[in-house]
Amino acid sequence: MTLPEIQKKIEAGLPGCKVEILDPYRDGVHIKAVVTCSAFAGKSLIEQHRMVYATLKDELKEEIHALALETRSE
Repeated sequence: MTLPEIQKKIEAGLPGCKVEILDPYRDGVHIKAVVTCSAFAGKSLIEQHRMVYATLKDELKEEIHALALETRSE
């Protein structure tokens, strides 16, 4: 799965959110997603992360090996 595909998958699962996908080690394996979303307002950090992970449920089983998250409320 490519970085743009990961971004599109999160954006599709969380409409209206801004998603930035980073590859800090430039290895295509250790990915970081920065997700800014008004739907995160009032939710705990764990709830926010669960919302993002839910958009990539199948991919996290096989295709994505390491995903770091940074979530922000608008």
